[in-house]
Amino acid sequence: MAVLVLGGTGFVGRHVTRQLAAAGPGVTVFHRGETTPPLPDGVATIHGSRDDRAALRSALDAAAPEVVVDAIAYTEAQAATLADLAAGRTDRLVALSSGDVYRQYDGLRGQSEAPPDPVPLTEDAPLRASRYPYRGAQIDFPYADDYDKILVEEQLRAGPVPATILRLPMVYGPGDPQGRVAGVLDRLRVSDGPLVLGEQQARWRTSRGYVENVAAAIVRAVVDPTAAGRTYNLGEPDALPEATWLRRVAAAADLELSVKRRPDAQVDGAPPFDWAYDPAPDTRRPRTELGVAEPIVHAEALSRTLADTSPP
Repeated sequence: MAVLVLGGTGFVGRHVTRQLAAAGPGVTVFHRGETTPPLPDGVATIHGSRDDRAALRSALDAAAPEVVVDAIAYTEAQAATLADLAAGRTDRLVALSSGDVYRQYDGLRGQSEAPPDPVPLTEDAPLRASRYPYRGAQIDFPYADDYDKILVEEQLRAGPVPATILRLPMVYGPGDPQGRVAGVLDRLRVSDGPLVLGEQQARWRTSRGYVENVAAAIVRAVVDPTAAGRTYNLGEPDALPEATWLRRVAAAADLELSVKRRPDAQVDGAPPFDWAYDPAPDTRRPRTELGVAEPIVHAEALSRTLADTSPP
């Protein structure tokens, strides 16, 4: 199967590329050339910016893909360009989205007057009323002001080529640029005494996924044509409460952890979150429809992640 991966060298994309290459020949990666991880033999590379319409069109023509995997669609304009260029150049699109599309995310940030939605959130759960969730946030991300996965999804669904939307969890693993496990370790190592959590914060659940497992789920959506036009929540089947997640990381790192719970109003936090809003997704659909499963068990996933984390 001929597959073109847009952004196939990043944290998640490189694992998708490797697993696609292991499944068969015909994989091409289109990226800027700023990151150059080793890729499997036989994987073709094309350098260029996905924001350059002519370069993206040339990559599509050169790769002649049956499926395009878009790992780096962040803005409405990017998605609209791909949807337009895809017509007549590929049979299917598979785009990586995010769990931040759900209304629960607005509630978490204190920007929704709606009560918390029932969890786990299915793919049909209400979406955010707000747009551009990171505009003005002063974060180190070039597309922060125009980022919105809701608009990305809308553009791709409206296009002429069937699109599969994959809403990713918080992805962790070796090389995680956001340091989701490394950050926990730093927090535990500097803690003087018990770790203090708010009552609701300790119970708060979100979706996580080990990078190789997430990549395996993405590959399932690529190779299975029944995924066309469908939307899927990806992530581990058990959305762990925050206190349980911290304990598992601590145990994997052989660190002592004592958690002390207090009323949430008495616990300082930056930024302040309303922990009553759990963004835990329902991940049954990809499991039943596509046969998605985690090839790497949770304990091994944490072990591999910790092996990549520098000691203090």
